[in-house]
Amino acid sequence: MTSQPMFPAKSPQAGPAPALRQQVLVLYLANSALDSHVVGWSMYDGTGRTSPTTGDSDEPPYESGVAALRDGWRLIQAAQLIPPYPGHEYDVSFLKHEFFYERIVDMAAGLA
Repeated sequence: MTSQPMFPAKSPQAGPAPALRQQVLVLYLANSALDSHVVGWSMYDGTGRTSPTTGDSDEPPYESGVAALRDGWRLIQAAQLIPPYPGHEYDVSFLKHEFFYERIVDMAAGLA
């Protein structure tokens, strides 16, 4: 059995490797539809260019989940739809319509 490196060596003429960093956006929507209104959000910036925190703005970064998609965010996880137990349809609990988005930023290109 031969072992192959997980990440092959780059060729000398390929130029510098891009410095890719991930940004993560968590949107809590009013319901399970991606075009519903954003009711809560968090953002995490792996580029280090910004340091957003939960609740640091009165306005959501996007009006809906679809608006984030149109701005280039990639949806990577949607909320699992779990029906309420009988008799608990109106209980207040956690925000259950949670959607995770990511955006990959090339630090060398200077894109935000």
